[in-house]
Amino acid sequence: MASLVFAVPEHSAICAVHRGAFRTLLDVDPTPEACIGYFARYGDTFRAAAHAKILRKRIPLGTNLHLTSRDIARKLLEADQIERGERS
Repeated sequence: MASLVFAVPEHSAICAVHRGAFRTLLDVDPTPEACIGYFARYGDTFRAAAHAKILRKRIPLGTNLHLTSRDIARKLLEADQIERGERS
């Protein structure tokens, strides 16, 4: 599997996450099953990262995008901080 893709319906686009991003996030050479499992566990975070990137980069409606491990890690960190009450 070269990348995982998911729909961003509010943006009329698709978002791709390349296998290298999963390699960084999981700290192993991931199997397709590991990538899918990670997305299943953190799907809301992936979607939040896509929306944040669309806003940050001002990506036009209907334009597909990709997420880097940094995009995803940023949102994972924010979610963890909110969960622990460090940020409102």
